[in-house]
Amino acid sequence: MTTNPNQGALPHIKVLDLSRVLAGPWCTQMLADLGADVVKVERPGAGDDTRHWGPPFLQDAQGHDTQQATYFTACNRNKRSVAIDMAQPQGQALIRQMALQSDVLVENFKVGGLAQYGLDYASLKALNPRLIYCSVTGFGQDGPYAPRAGYDLMIQAMSGMMSITGRADEAPGGGPLRVGVALTDLFTGVYACSAILAAIEVRHRTGEGQHIDMALLDVGMAILANQAAGFLNTGAVPQRMGNSHPSLAPYQDFPTADGAMLLAIGNDGQFARFCQAAGHPEWATDARYASNTLRVQHRSALIPAMEALTRTRSTADWIALLEDKAVPCGAINDIGQAFADAQVQARGLKLNQALAPAIIDDTAIESIASVASPLRLSGTPPVLHRAPPMLGEHTNEVLAGLGLAADVVAGLRAQGVVG
Repeated sequence: MTTNPNQGALPHIKVLDLSRVLAGPWCTQMLADLGADVVKVERPGAGDDTRHWGPPFLQDAQGHDTQQATYFTACNRNKRSVAIDMAQPQGQALIRQMALQSDVLVENFKVGGLAQYGLDYASLKALNPRLIYCSVTGFGQDGPYAPRAGYDLMIQAMSGMMSITGRADEAPGGGPLRVGVALTDLFTGVYACSAILAAIEVRHRTGEGQHIDMALLDVGMAILANQAAGFLNTGAVPQRMGNSHPSLAPYQDFPTADGAMLLAIGNDGQFARFCQAAGHPEWATDARYASNTLRVQHRSALIPAMEALTRTRSTADWIALLEDKAVPCGAINDIGQAFADAQVQARGLKLNQALAPAIIDDTAIESIASVASPLRLSGTPPVLHRAPPMLGEHTNEVLAGLGLAADVVAGLRAQGVVG
């Protein structure tokens, strides 16, 4: 990411962000990283739920916990925060006025939840036909589950994701597991961003916006990928296999003299090169292992033999032996080790954003760290121009942009309409 004067790919796009928690904010952060002006509307006094989802919390200059959860910072950089109470008619009017000036609106209220405020798609389309309105829900705008609230953990369970994650029931520690991050939330954010960019392109041709219906369940099913394809075309229900792969072998973790490593051998050439380097060239010509399909069929013999071999060297020794042989092999890092990795550092994947002096005085937090955008555009790279905002940090600025005088804003604040 860059902090130079480059404006990114989307400086002409204005996004009104009515979403909370993760899927919606992840989408809008992607748009913000690409240069869009994203205004996040939050509840006065409380804000996005994730501001309070801690520990862990941000720390002040002395290393003491503050009341600001780190979770919020993961998906809200590069945005402006305005605190508006949409339950009040004056707050609804302000949001409608903002929607008139916006290209995109993202929300993740329950189906029909914004209609009572006159902020649903039909109401805002009548005011701004060019508006691209993206709704993110658990189950979509129709179907028997549409009224239900949806959370990532529930979707991981319902979609079948947990049934293929973890070790087999009969293995030690066996049983279904969730993925260690909110995978369906994150993928829903990425899919939503893609849909919004497509809708912007359509609007170039038609002049019209449209409604985007994003459902966590739809995404959860879609990202089953090859596992879903296997079931749909054979009827065989995939099972949990720990770190093994249902269609590739050897493609899993292996013990070493000082821990474990990962081997990700995806073709016969890689397997032959591994065998030669490891001192067992005969494995590559063994009738049981001569092709990937055969290795999958005979993994019960191959894997124990390989495990006995991999225990004879350290992880670092295996990586050094194989890295110039084009055999995918790596350490199994914890997150601290991952951020210390030379390649991660060379790619600049850790970012630090200093807070403005006025904010530091109020929070005692001097800087906020985050992970850089993985989008690498040569001409219009992602921009880094704002730290994750404090609640209502930009209320005065945003409302002034709507033409409201300072005394009017002060009156709205006194009435609790804005914060």
